[in-house]
Amino acid sequence: MGAASDMVAIGSDTLQGFAAALLRAGGFTADQAEQTAAMLVWANLRGADSHGVLRIPRYVEMVELGLINPAAEPRQVSGKGAIAVIDAQRAPGAVGMNIAARTATKLADAHGIGWCAVRSISHAGAIGYYAQQVAQAGKVAIVMTASKPLMIYHGSKAEGVSTNPIAIAAPTTNPDRPLLLDMSTASVALGKIMAARDAGRAIPAGWGVDENGEETMDPRKVKAVLPMAGAKGSGLSLMIEVLASVLTGNPLIAVALAGGSDPGGNGLVAVLDPTAFGEGFPLEVDRLGAAINGLPPATGSQRVYLPGERGFEEMERRSRAGIPLVQGTRSRLLALASKLRVVAPEGLV
Repeated sequence: MGAASDMVAIGSDTLQGFAAALLRAGGFTADQAEQTAAMLVWANLRGADSHGVLRIPRYVEMVELGLINPAAEPRQVSGKGAIAVIDAQRAPGAVGMNIAARTATKLADAHGIGWCAVRSISHAGAIGYYAQQVAQAGKVAIVMTASKPLMIYHGSKAEGVSTNPIAIAAPTTNPDRPLLLDMSTASVALGKIMAARDAGRAIPAGWGVDENGEETMDPRKVKAVLPMAGAKGSGLSLMIEVLASVLTGNPLIAVALAGGSDPGGNGLVAVLDPTAFGEGFPLEVDRLGAAINGLPPATGSQRVYLPGERGFEEMERRSRAGIPLVQGTRSRLLALASKLRVVAPEGLV
């Protein structure tokens, strides 16, 4: 982490307004900018800075390169019963995934289960954001996204799969505190390497490899990340590609490895209505959580955490104290603001 003097803290509302202004000036529509900024700042609030506002310069660059289409008009192109497939036309990832979450929830209201695949989206960000929305509505969510090769396939020295993440959320009796698992299939999210680069710090061994396929601890030299748990991580990533991409008619990995053009990304949101299985589900989730919390902590640990708990606690802290931004991230945002003629908040300058 950068030195304390290199950090500034900014309120979440102020940061979200600044983020939306940068995205609007960078080509997003006002609605696209608001949806994307909300997702990015949610990640920052939870301490997942790798998926927060440091992504904005790249998002603006993606508009310039035609990888994000601000004129996109997502529409349903197929479906049957509880299944819907949306073509997002390279809309910003947050826009496409929000549509998928809403659509799958409506399908679950009607059928007990809803599955919405959304193809041709851009970077979706922290997918726990979409899973949490579903859980706050009292339903179970399973969210996955797929993208082009970014990760070494186990047993190979070249990128063969992506860091495809999966998030699962279950409602509790506290709507603001669902059980929330959000994980990458990589040993580390690519954004954490970006964050290390911004902070000017080395990365641990086992995170990434250089252009020769050799492990490196220099975030500036990382060409690809390594899979979580070896064959397990790369295998899970491959199966997410099957579910989110091949099944929806927008294959990514096979096209990329054959030297084709970048077909964007894909996502899916599956929603289950617990009432279709019986009554009392949130209470049982509470009971399960209490049992896990009650386990004896390991040496060096103060307590046992449930999936998502650390993020909720960090959100409470940062909501009070502000979101810290390292010098590298701040400099890049200020440079972009200058380029786009966006007035930066006083606290960042």
